Amino acid sequence: MRLAVMGSAAFAVPALTALSGAGHEIVAVYCQPPRPAGRGQKPRLGPLHQKALELGLAVATPLTLRGAEAAAAFAALDLDAAVVAAYGLILPPVILAAPRRACLNIHASLLPRWRGAAPIQAAILAGDTETGVTIMEMEAGLDTGPILLQEAVPITEETTAGALHDTLAALGARLIVRALAENPQPWPQPPGATYAAKLTREDGRIDWTRPAAAIARRIRALNPWPGTFTGIDGTTLKILAARAEAGTPPAAPGTVLDDRLAIACGEGILRPLRLQLAGRAALATADFLRGHPLPPGSRLG
Repeated sequence: MRLAVMGSAAFAVPALTALSGAGHEIVAVYCQPPRPAGRGQKPRLGPLHQKALELGLAVATPLTLRGAEAAAAFAALDLDAAVVAAYGLILPPVILAAPRRACLNIHASLLPRWRGAAPIQAAILAGDTETGVTIMEMEAGLDTGPILLQEAVPITEETTAGALHDTLAALGARLIVRALAENPQPWPQPPGATYAAKLTREDGRIDWTRPAAAIARRIRALNPWPGTFTGIDGTTLKILAARAEAGTPPAAPGTVLDDRLAIACGEGILRPLRLQLAGRAALATADFLRGHPLPPGSRLG
């Protein structure tokens, strides 16, 4: 099948690899333009861009897909289908209509739950016990198109966004190959949509008045990005992993309760398992406390 693959982030890499391995003719890979990164702010290729070059594929990096020139270039590819995964650009109707079959999206949730920009993190934050991948035919609405395939995976009390991302990326790669081979009959999304807003760094600031269980989910949901943090003695302390415990804390939220770093929350107690000061190495809590003691009564926030 004659395809274009459209994506930028690492989530799209397994799909490109799988489609190439399945023998499809990938005539173009569309990625967002290289972004300045690192101390030197030199342009850096995104993960999908890098993988496409490794495979010897042609890469296009338009700033937008709106306009006659972009539409003509896309139509000239003479596509059977386009596969879209974590691209980050809006596909206007003229682009959506160009392939003979459809533009197919690999979405990291069980639609209609968690349409939008950060479905993996949203599922963990909400305490969902499962999520998955949806292969859908794209239309003009935000993740509103009919469903071709879905498959669920569990979310446990240890699941981080980073680990779930990798699981869903691999699942999406398998499902998109299957969707193209089987051409399943689409069905409309049921009602009850929820939306996952785009994340910012400020979403990682810990609010100690929240229940410990909700804070622990946030720590897992925002690992690895943007990460969760709190303030201590005028500096930033990142909490990379933690466990929530039941109980009624005997002090105000954000107070250190013992010499093993139990922290009072609005409801329950949080025990960090791994921490990191800005510019320092990440450490297990016991190792961290040997170099940076936080005695009972210390306040975080």
